[in-house]
Amino acid sequence: MTQLCDKMIDFFMNTKPKTKDWRKLLSHRDDWKKYKDNFYNRCRVRIDTENDASFKQKLVLLARKIKKIDDEVERHMELFKEVQENPLDIDAVVARRRKDFTGDFFQHLNVLADTYRSLEKQDAIIRLGAKCLSAVRAYDCTLENLDSMETAQSKFDDILNSASLEEACSKITSLAKPKELDSSLILLINHAWAAAKESTTMKNEVKEIMYQIYKATQKSLRIISPPEIRLLKHLLNIEDPDERFAALANSFTLEDDAEPSKDPDALCTTPEKLHKWIKIMLDAYHLNKEETDLIEARKLGDPMIIQRLIILKQTLEEDYLKRHVDEEGEKAKEGEEAEEGEETEG
Repeated sequence: MTQLCDKMIDFFMNTKPKTKDWRKLLSHRDDWKKYKDNFYNRCRVRIDTENDASFKQKLVLLARKIKKIDDEVERHMELFKEVQENPLDIDAVVARRRKDFTGDFFQHLNVLADTYRSLEKQDAIIRLGAKCLSAVRAYDCTLENLDSMETAQSKFDDILNSASLEEACSKITSLAKPKELDSSLILLINHAWAAAKESTTMKNEVKEIMYQIYKATQKSLRIISPPEIRLLKHLLNIEDPDERFAALANSFTLEDDAEPSKDPDALCTTPEKLHKWIKIMLDAYHLNKEETDLIEARKLGDPMIIQRLIILKQTLEEDYLKRHVDEEGEKAKEGEEAEEGEETEG
């Protein structure tokens, strides 16, 4: 074990001295955990017995940096596993752990995906990361609108003050129409259920009430048909790809007009809203297209239509939502460059 740990020290120090390579290796947690304690112990022994002051300092810096990255990767992997195990409750996870969804976390997902040769595994991680990023964006946008939050809180208080669970669920159903069961209210309900779920002091009866309210909200969210659904039907029925993407761009242009169209049937929205509904439809279709409450998802039986929907989602993420992704990635890149700078100085 001593020889192996010495080889690992040499590997980190000379063969692969960049932190981005360390992150790839440490992302394989099961393998790393077999040797990490012995590795750190060997570093301490080498530091205590080293006579060369310069090399001793290099060993100290190496052990310190490895430990720092090790702790970061551990936190990121713990969060990754949570969202991986709860793909349908990512909004609730974000509501409870927003501060953990940092640029470093999304950079970690990119590093993790690169460690796999399987394109299927890479794609699964990338798709999960996109879902997390979308949920984070929706969460942040909602918090920016305090008026919306106050209105949502009032609605939520009214639901909680219901005389019975049946009445509470009935109120949610009555709100299931555009601009009533909005993202702010959904955020509060997700947050409340997440907090109840993790609580060790809350009574099970209260947890059950919060769970039923949460499930009623999810069901209502799937049965409403907002303008985005009508827009998607229109886009998916356009055969020519160029015409489809032109119509997509035009729908956003209408939303940005100084004087919005007075036509109630005008097909216009924002990239964020349309992206959210594409996600809902794809999730409903892939989860259980026969039993889903979203009628439109049950109608997506044609593989060609599904492919068009996926391409629309990718187009939104790459051409319209990319700015937010770039901001997160740039922050992570700056942190990576800072680390590399420290290595050079070391």
